[in-house]
Amino acid sequence: MNGVSGSVPAHPALAGGPVYLDYNATTPVDPRVAEAMLPHLTDFFGNPSSSHRYADTPRRALAEARAEVAHLIGARAGEIVFTGSGSEADMLALRGVVLASGRPRPHVITQATEHPAVLGTCRALERLHGATVTVLPVDRDGLVEPAALADAFTEDTVLVSVMAANNETGALQPVAELAALAREHGALFHCDAAQAVGKIPLGVQGLGVDLLTVVGHKMYAPKGAAALYVRDGVRLEPVVYGGGQERGLRAGTENVALAVALGAAARISAGELATGAPDRIAALRDDLHQRLTAALPGRVHLNGPGGLRLPNTLNISVDGVLGHELLAAVGEIAASTGSACHSGTHTPSPVLTAMGLDTARALGTLRLSLGRWTTAGDIETAAAALVRAAAAQ
Repeated sequence: MNGVSGSVPAHPALAGGPVYLDYNATTPVDPRVAEAMLPHLTDFFGNPSSSHRYADTPRRALAEARAEVAHLIGARAGEIVFTGSGSEADMLALRGVVLASGRPRPHVITQATEHPAVLGTCRALERLHGATVTVLPVDRDGLVEPAALADAFTEDTVLVSVMAANNETGALQPVAELAALAREHGALFHCDAAQAVGKIPLGVQGLGVDLLTVVGHKMYAPKGAAALYVRDGVRLEPVVYGGGQERGLRAGTENVALAVALGAAARISAGELATGAPDRIAALRDDLHQRLTAALPGRVHLNGPGGLRLPNTLNISVDGVLGHELLAAVGEIAASTGSACHSGTHTPSPVLTAMGLDTARALGTLRLSLGRWTTAGDIETAAAALVRAAAAQ
């Protein structure tokens, strides 16, 4: 069922399995990425900080990977800090700014539908470092109102952290406008762009951000490969102390293989963005939405903005069903819901409740996220299976 036309062959991990519509959770590793990193797991073992010839290839590979990630987001290579995950990059950004600020009561502003890595770090900063945090509400589409941000600044505000795209609804925040407000008030701006980098054109200069999180496993690299863009001149407290690796912000010998994988993924994504891949995926997403709406008239409701969202993300609620029960009845697809399961009890997603959705609609939610190997045949199969299961409930 799975495969993609053009230069990318069918992915072997997806062959014969259910239609994969959970790309926002994680992506299969692109075989071209695996091929690029493999020699650094086998042959090129040297420490890139060493001075002998065994270090030469790893050192060059690390520099090339840094340049490839920088190119994808319009940064300079020296502004890229490799990390082990998006959560770590978020923590380095938030904790790093707060601790480096020197303020006795530094103030941070974020918003209600942020990733738990940001919200959890904010809570830790309050608990451990005397910070104060303002969490902005969002509107029905999950978007921050710039006016709400403008009203939230204080003389102690050191950082604003607002994501580029929501992982559940795909909603695209007005980052450039929000970052401009932060700049006017003398605060730094961090953007968790884990879901956006590689899916839409995105440049740090145009956004006006000071810090930006990139995550490899959201764009066909392995888990454990991530990076933080740190604009030249921004001071951060390190996340790991020791040697001078990664601008002194993350000590420890670099994982060259994973850095190479992230670089390769960035290079491939840049090529796909230049050749219209987002338009292809958006057309498939819209076809899926139309098929479901036509077959279940009046029962399918879009969550989040209709226009300002990721091209691959469809978040819908279906009247009269529980999302987790619907997916359990559809073995033909692999997707996610808008709820979380705790000890067998499903609760509505905090993202959806922050947007004002009632419990029934939030629990009836499906998050269907497409990717590089999604085909028209996959969409036809998935739509038919979901309609059949929803009609039976």
